[in-house]
Amino acid sequence: MATPRIVIVHRRTELQELLDRHATRGQAEFFLRTRGRSIQDVQDRHDRLADALATIRASVPSDWRQAEVERADLSRFLLTAEDIIAVVGQDGLVANVAKYLNGQPVIGIDPEPGANPGVLVRHTPAAAAALLASADAGRLRCQDLTTVTATLDDGQQLSALNEVFAGHASHQSAKYSITAPSFTQPGGQTERQSSSGLIVSTGTGATGWCASIALERGGRALPAPTDPRLAWFVREAWPSPITGASLTEGVLESGEVLRITVASDQLVVFGDGMEDDRLTASWGQEITVQLGQRPLRLVV
Repeated sequence: MATPRIVIVHRRTELQELLDRHATRGQAEFFLRTRGRSIQDVQDRHDRLADALATIRASVPSDWRQAEVERADLSRFLLTAEDIIAVVGQDGLVANVAKYLNGQPVIGIDPEPGANPGVLVRHTPAAAAALLASADAGRLRCQDLTTVTATLDDGQQLSALNEVFAGHASHQSAKYSITAPSFTQPGGQTERQSSSGLIVSTGTGATGWCASIALERGGRALPAPTDPRLAWFVREAWPSPITGASLTEGVLESGEVLRITVASDQLVVFGDGMEDDRLTASWGQEITVQLGQRPLRLVV
């Protein structure tokens, strides 16, 4: 068996981004002060992340390989089957990593306990040593979280942990035909629509964007993170002589597919809010959305 590699994933801090933009600490401090903020708060958050990263690096078994990658570079980073992923940051960072994984276990580590919900980053930096010792002995316990996959008819594919969005790139009116599973119609129920796009969410995503839409619809029962089911919602469907607004929400069970046929110049599909890493579909192309085949293995 190959020697494991720990891959530590994190984001650049606000302090680092301010220094990139303003060149010096003094200029960054002036910029924040003009907006009623203190650089000390930014520095404290930077220091907490730095301390967490130092703790995790020090806890890696001596015979393991190590690598680090920032969020912006994930799409260009080559992951291997032997990797164990240590995500240090907010819950959303775990979701950003999920689409690039194929069964590798993920340890979500919260550098600011109490500041994050902790849905996906469930461990403190101090717990990293014990978790990595368990990994070294092959004793990691994982929970498989459901994912969602969107596929274009040309074979391009995109997966997400929270949700996928399909719609206009600038969230203007998107024109398409939607076909959803139906108990009464064997081929599914189809409707031509003009809307602000639609989302298809997992149970993990049901605590975020999907939850706000479900609440506006009067509250809907949403799947749990490990349920093999997806919830889908159309946003602001516009009724007109040629477009409908009756097929606007539902549930996809295992094996069921939601089909979207593009009826405008261009629609985009992206997952977990990462708009820069997206698929683009044009006139007549079909987008299919269904349960993902690669669940996220989150260390519990």
